[in-house]
Amino acid sequence: MPEASLTVAGLSESELLERIFPRLNRGSAGGTAVLLGPGDDAAIVAAPDGRTVLSIDTLVADQDFRLRWNNGYRTSGYDVGWKAAAQNLSDINAMGARPTSLVVSLTMPPETLVSWVEDFADGLTAGLRGLGAPDCAVAGGDLGRGRELAVSVAILGTLDGKEPVLRSGARPGDTLALAGTVGRAAAGLALLESATDFRALGSGARALMDTQCRPAPPLAAGPLARDAGATAMMDISDGLVRDGNRLAAASHAVLNLDTAALKELCVPLLPASDLLGTDPMAWVLGGGEDHGLLATFPAGLQLPPGFTAIGSVTAPAATDSTGVTIAGRPADTVGWDHFAD
Repeated sequence: MPEASLTVAGLSESELLERIFPRLNRGSAGGTAVLLGPGDDAAIVAAPDGRTVLSIDTLVADQDFRLRWNNGYRTSGYDVGWKAAAQNLSDINAMGARPTSLVVSLTMPPETLVSWVEDFADGLTAGLRGLGAPDCAVAGGDLGRGRELAVSVAILGTLDGKEPVLRSGARPGDTLALAGTVGRAAAGLALLESATDFRALGSGARALMDTQCRPAPPLAAGPLARDAGATAMMDISDGLVRDGNRLAAASHAVLNLDTAALKELCVPLLPASDLLGTDPMAWVLGGGEDHGLLATFPAGLQLPPGFTAIGSVTAPAATDSTGVTIAGRPADTVGWDHFAD
């Protein structure tokens, strides 16, 4: 069988792993926290801090990505590997922690091309390196056969002796700030789902599409925010309003968004907005998967590099009236829900 058409059904698990292992952690020292990596029944990972930050995320074909989009773009294994790295690194970042290692579970239909799996491993490694997590290494994982293509990644991180930044620390008077972007991945998703051939997109629209396929969370911002005195922080994966509501509820507060700041966030979305006739504010408020950081800081504190003020924290009128407002009025944007949408 020609190499280009070889599927995973044509290889044993050991043969497939032999193709994947050399592609993992390529160009790195392997991660200082990984004491024993792939090859045994389980990995051994150091935890010198005495605490381990842990998160897990899953990507499923036709739920979190499509192998072929309506605009003709084909999702590569590299795209999925990069995105799997990005969304997990972002969760560790949102705690003010540093990622150290991860394990990967890949479930594949038998007709999956071996080249797609190799590309996935390359994208995962490139994501770790390219996004700024050079000490994070793949410690192991699992391969399985199933009807759907699905990727699950569990990631570990360390606090390096510092305290984590939780969602529950925002206080009235705090400045609400954003690091990274919002709305761009949602605009990119709209382009992918549109009838406009992706090859005809201009550079601005194509950049938005790329944000959906290969998001770039601001990994340096998490520890910077922690060290600067951030009172609360979280990853924006399901939309500014939906995730803002979660932070507000955890902190028993109200997050009031500034309209001028929101309008500025709309500007990079205009290439997609003009093409599709969509109000970019809907993407800013409800779009997820950019994996920016939403954080609060004490009033008057100079924001760390990469953060921009987008509002403030106020006290709720009643104990059950926490949430997100825009210029003092309730925001009714829904955002992404994995089960409702």
